[in-house]
Parts: sequence; structure tokens; C-alpha cells
Amino acid sequence: MTAIREPALAILRTLVDRDDAVFHDGQFEAIVTLVSGRRRALVVQRTGWGKSAVYFVATLLLRQRGAGPTILVSPLLALMRDQVAAAARAGVRAVAINSANAHEWTEVLKQLAADEVDVLLVSPERLNNPSFRDTQLPTLIERAGLLVVDEAHCISDWGHDFRPDYRRLRDLIAALPVGIPVLATTATANSRVVADVAEQLGTHAASETHIPDAGVVTIRGPLARASLRLGVLRLPTVSARLGWLLSHLGELPGSGIIYALTVSGAEDTARLLREAGHEVHAYTGRTDTAEREQLEQRLKDNQLKALVATSALGMGFDKPDLGFVLHLGAPSSPVAYYQQVGRAGRATENADVLLLPGTEDEAIWQYFATSSMPNEQKALAVIRELDYENGSALSTAALEARVDLRRTPLELLLKVLDVDGAVRRVSGGWVSTGVPWIYDGERYARISAARTAEQQSMIGYEYTTGCRMEFLQRALDDDTAVPCGRCDNCAGVWFPSDIFPDASATASSSLNRVGVPIDPRAQWPSAMDRLSVPMRGNIAPAERASAGRALARLTDLGWGGALRELFAPATPDAPASAEMIAACVRVLADWGWDERPAAVIAVPSRRHPLLIESVARGLAMAGRLPYLGTLFTVDGGPSGEPGGNSAYRLASVWERFDLGEIELPASQPVLLVDDLVDSRWTVTVASRMLRRAGASAVLPFALAVRG
Repeated sequence: MTAIREPALAILRTLVDRDDAVFHDGQFEAIVTLVSGRRRALVVQRTGWGKSAVYFVATLLLRQRGAGPTILVSPLLALMRDQVAAAARAGVRAVAINSANAHEWTEVLKQLAADEVDVLLVSPERLNNPSFRDTQLPTLIERAGLLVVDEAHCISDWGHDFRPDYRRLRDLIAALPVGIPVLATTATANSRVVADVAEQLGTHAASETHIPDAGVVTIRGPLARASLRLGVLRLPTVSARLGWLLSHLGELPGSGIIYALTVSGAEDTARLLREAGHEVHAYTGRTDTAEREQLEQRLKDNQLKALVATSALGMGFDKPDLGFVLHLGAPSSPVAYYQQVGRAGRATENADVLLLPGTEDEAIWQYFATSSMPNEQKALAVIRELDYENGSALSTAALEARVDLRRTPLELLLKVLDVDGAVRRVSGGWVSTGVPWIYDGERYARISAARTAEQQSMIGYEYTTGCRMEFLQRALDDDTAVPCGRCDNCAGVWFPSDIFPDASATASSSLNRVGVPIDPRAQWPSAMDRLSVPMRGNIAPAERASAGRALARLTDLGWGGALRELFAPATPDAPASAEMIAACVRVLADWGWDERPAAVIAVPSRRHPLLIESVARGLAMAGRLPYLGTLFTVDGGPSGEPGGNSAYRLASVWERFDLGEIELPASQPVLLVDDLVDSRWTVTVASRMLRRAGASAVLPFALAVRG
């Protein structure tokens, strides 16, 4: 330990650019474990403690001893960008291979071959890229001097940000040559996650390695964040929460992050704040990579008051002087909440953290809680289709025409089956391995129960009368937890609760905004002949729908709430309210179509016939247009359930509509009214039929767009 302390300290001081820097408790212990002991370590320390310093210092010390490069598995592009920049400050030559820099891969591989790389950052998804996995990875494993798994809670089923790709790291760890040290780091792990990750790190038992004390060293520190001032403000409506934000955003210290639970919520909030004169922008999964980098840098440079973000901005974003984190809606667990609020106050004495929970939070939690769980019947269907091919690869797009799953859930399921050993990703798609797959219902039931318990714990955080920081620490099984003396329960409410009248009016007006585009389909899905639909390639322009409009998205903050309630399974069918029809009329008034429709016709609805009839008639009356009635159904109408993938949804509505006795106005546009647009194939097929029957254009209108 004495022999490496001075060189280790010198590297640390270069890294942080301070001549008086010293190691935090546990940092040097972790470095010694890796460099001198060549062992496996799990470091669980609060955000800002300096976990990256451990692996950068250890890397340079190991490289000085002739070791190969460090492989650093990092889950987010933002994290990679910051880590590469931090490495450069310490003289560490770090490069990344990820989806955003494909143009650099050839040069990176040349640098690796020339031993000019100290740290290679890779995403967990990259580990299963066929070319990388089969050609580059084996050589890297043989040469590796250190393996680092950052944000290691992702390995665990119990982690709040579980990712199937991370589960295959167990196999990577097992493949490492004996004596290669492994470091796993996280700031957000309770005892269950710690035990799970430690078990996966310890693939080589001491008896197998013949190294004394070869077990996993766990270095766990207190998670209290003395700089954070926590609070919870319960307001009755979305309008009130946005009104509060409009009233008091300017009073929050410095610049910060406002978290929203949905993409639409983030975009709506950012637009509202920007229109009110605040320098804010949305940051979501829909934000492209170049714009993300630009927005991150602008926030770091204090050119923005805030980013309104989904969880896309989380792990790894490093702005030490971030002044506040505010949540419009609560994350689904105290562990996830701790991770997000940990972005604030890393290098400042004070930072404000405020939660504004919403009544809709639990419904959103429920959706995301089940989205990563494999469906047994769908999984078996995927394996069966791959078995039929006898080793020939099927692309994800080809599988969509064989299994009724949308692209994102299908890709997630394939990853789960891949990790379980039932399928394998190869060049050109996926193949079956022939290994029997058994649905582990007991395991998924345990995970589901744990996530439900975490949701209840988050509600407990909202309502606790005790110290909020202590509550979060105990949720992460930190037995050093004591009252913080700073939160609203310890020291009294520190935030205002009033809402300025003009702010309330502005928020209400914004939430009452209507109109969402419905983009027309332009191409048929591939391989539709397998589903008895004889269409391929582009949809003929003379048979396409025009661009349409909907009242709102189901996830919107304004009308989205009313529409979610309207389309909830337990809500009985009934005519639309006068207020809702008036809002629909406003959508039409703002549409700006090239030619006014000459008539209104409705799509038949299995679940909401009274609702759709009332809307169609209401729009016809308001526009003084003839209402032609509802399209007739053929062979019982559309089959199956909504929410399937594109190919199956098209097959379910193909040739299921007919005009019957309806007479269209010759060569005139018609307004086609539907209740809920999801895949857009219903309005596409109905529009094609109407265009072929003589309509010059079809203008789709729907109450809601899913998503």
C-alpha cells in the first residue's frame, strides 16, 4: 500500500487539478484492492464521491505495470462523453465505441491494436454486436488489464434501471483470465442489489483461482448528501403544478433539471416555460444525439435555466454546481429518486430538491413496471418462429410479420431471450440456439412484487413526517442514516406554496391547447403476404390519407388526462361532453387544410360507438356539413386487440370496412373521424377505401393519439 500511495496521489491531483487533493474514505482502499490485490471490488458510494477517480487512477497504475487497457462498460452516451473528458485531464487515453460514433470505430480499433488506448468505453449493447462480440471482444478480454462496470445496479433484476444487456456481463466476467481485477460502481443500490451484484462479480471462487481472499470486496459509504435541501409540495392539479413552476422557477438557485415522467410532459412543460420567457429546453428519448450534446453543454455553461427532462438525462450527467432538481411527478421508487436528485449539489454547499407529485403518477408507474417483463406466450412464439428457420437468421422486421409485438417490446424480448441463452444475435438478425427456454414466472413475480413495494415506499416518502434524506438513505439500506436537519420536515418548509394569478391563467391556457398532427402512412410493412395482405412498398399517393389531426395525445398534460379517463377500460361508453366537442371544433378551426371537407364520416368503434357518433355529429353540425354516418364492417370488423405491431394491426383491419349505401360527394374531401389512433392502419385502410371510391382527399381526425 505504501509503495503505490504516492504515485496514486499524484495521479489523483492531476485528475482533479488540485495540489492539495487527498483520497476520500474508501477510494485508496478500492485502488489497492484492484492494483495490488488484483481482486474484484464493488463500490457503492454517493454521487460526487469520486468513483471515476478510482478506475482512472487504478488504470494508470496498472498500465505502468504493463497491464493492458481497461474495458469500461458504461450505459449512457452522456456518461461516456463526460468520462472521456475527465480521463483526458488525468492523462488517460480514453476512447469510446457506441452507436453515436460509428465513423470513428476503425480508428479506435487501430489505436487499440497499437496499444495506444488506456480505457475503452463500450455500451452494454455493443457487447452483443455480432462483429464486435465475435472478432474484437475475445482479443480485448485476453489483453484487458481491468474491467469496470459503471452504474452496476443495472446488472441486477432489482436495480431501478435494470437492462437486459447488462445481465450478459456475468458471462463476460467469467471469461476474463484469472487475476484480472474487476470493479463495479454505483451510487444507487440497496442491500438486495449489492448482494446480487456481488454474486455476479464473484464468478471465480477462491478455490477456483487459487488466490487467497479472492472474494468480492464491497466498499460502501454513507449516502447522505449534506448539500441537498429536500422538500415535497403537494398540489391538486397539473395546472397548479405548472402554475407554481411559472411563479417560482426564477427563484430557484442557479440552473437545474426539471424531471417529467413522460416525453409529452417534458415537451409541454418546456414549451410553456419557454413561452413565458425562461431559457429552458426539453431533453428526452426523442432528442437526437447532436442536440443532446449541445443542450448538456449549454446547461453546464449556465446558458440555460433548466432542462426539462425524462430519465434520459440521468446517470453520468456531471455538472458539479447544479443548483436544483425539481420533479413534476414522482419516480417509481426512492432509489430512482435518489439517483436523479444526486445530480444536484455535487460541488456546492447548497442545492434545492423539490418534488411535486401528481395524481397520475401511479398509473404511469404501472405501465413502466411491466414493460420490461417478458410475456411467456410471446416469447415462445418468437422462439418457435426462429426454430422453423433451422439456423437461418430472421431480422427483427421479419419477426414482426410473424409475432404480434411492436418493435421496441420485441427488441427487448429478444435481448432477454438472448441473455437467457435461447436465441443469439448474428449478422443478419436472430437465430434459435436450440436451448430449451422455460418461463421463470416465480422470478418475475418476485420482481413485480418488489417494484410494487418500491412504489409504496415512494408514496411513503411523499407523506413522511420524518427526515426525508434519512428516509432515502434507509430505502437504500444505509445504516448510517440520521436526520439531515435541512429538509422541510427537519427545518420547516423552505419553499413558497403560492401561485401567482397570471401564472395560473397561463398554465390553464397552455393545458387547454389542442391539436396534434397525425402523419399519414406512406409505406406498407414488409412481408405482408405472410398475413394474406397483398401489399408491399410505397402506398400509392392517390390512395393515401392526408395529414390529420387529433385533439391530444393520451400522455399530454392537458387534454391527455381527460382522454386517459375516457378510454380507461372501466369507463362506460357515453357521448362526448359539450366541452370536449368544442375543443375538437377548435382543432378543426386551426387546421389550415388546403380544401375544406365536404362531408363527415366516422370509423366504427367497438368500444365507444356513442362517443364517436357524438363527436362526428358535433363536428358536422359545427361545420354545417352533411354527416354521412359510419362505415360498415365486413366479417365482424377489425379483429384482435389494439396495441399490436404494425404488420398485425394492418392485417386485422384489411378489407374489414365497406361503404355500404353511403354515397360520397364526387371528387370532394371528406373528414374521417376516429376515436383513438395508435398504429394508424385503421385510418390508412379506411382512407384508401374512400379515395378509391372517389374522395379527392381524406382528412383523418381522432380524439386521441396514443403515446
